[in-house]
Amino acid sequence: MNTFRTTILLAVLTALLVWIGDMFGGRQGAILALVLAGGMNFFSYWFSDKIVIKMYGGQEVTAQDDPELYGLVQDLAQRAGLPMPKVYVLPQDTPNAFATGRNAEHAAVAVTDGIRRILNKRELTGVLGHELTHVKNRDILVSTIAATLAGAISYLAQMAQWAMIFGGNRDRDEEGGGGNIFGLIVMMIVAPIAAMLIQMAVSRSREYGADEGGAKVTGDPLALASALRKLEMGAQNIPLEANNATANATAHMFIVNPLTGRGLASLFSTHPPMEERIARLEAMAGKMGYARAS
Repeated sequence: MNTFRTTILLAVLTALLVWIGDMFGGRQGAILALVLAGGMNFFSYWFSDKIVIKMYGGQEVTAQDDPELYGLVQDLAQRAGLPMPKVYVLPQDTPNAFATGRNAEHAAVAVTDGIRRILNKRELTGVLGHELTHVKNRDILVSTIAATLAGAISYLAQMAQWAMIFGGNRDRDEEGGGGNIFGLIVMMIVAPIAAMLIQMAVSRSREYGADEGGAKVTGDPLALASALRKLEMGAQNIPLEANNATANATAHMFIVNPLTGRGLASLFSTHPPMEERIARLEAMAGKMGYARAS
């Protein structure tokens, strides 16, 4: 179901790009925007295992440096049928974790100092299972595709804005876009917001999938549910130590959103509601014969 939902959302993003491209800049404008967004996101995707780790000052650990953490990742990677990823520890007090890398052969799993302090071994195993599922599901690739499409739509809106300022809309009838000036102004505002909402929905869908897959890898859904409860509270009490640009660009990667929000802000969240994630894990545990965690 999560894969189907993601496919539909990406298809909607693609259709939105084609439609807005035809309205704003014609076919050539849409292609140019897609190339620009794709080039920027391709670089990020290809070097994702190095860029994000460096942004947070992560240090790689080996079996000799940290036998417990390394051993947990190694055991789970074997269970999931994955190559052994690199393991990093981030000098951050906020409790969180993420996985990155363009594919299973170039993957990395990172945990903060803070997560080691508040989770027991069973809960940490649940978190690592979640992160390795992101690797197995190639969620970095899926997120990059969504970001490229959303970015292209935003570029088109900017192109349309400059075209209107300098009178570039005079050839729109020949390009087949049509529409009045008011409609174009509305689309310049609405289109990027719609694209961002769909991109966020893709991210939330992948988080549900990683929760489910991670619970299957560990065989213990309640361990992840317990970890998520602690991590949500920890992320709220100890904010992520990063500038706004870095935090916004990387929020979707963490197991718990470091930029929490409620109400209208939740529409723009990269993560599903925590209550729903926990409820799904507890329902999964019930089917597997577990008693509900206290």
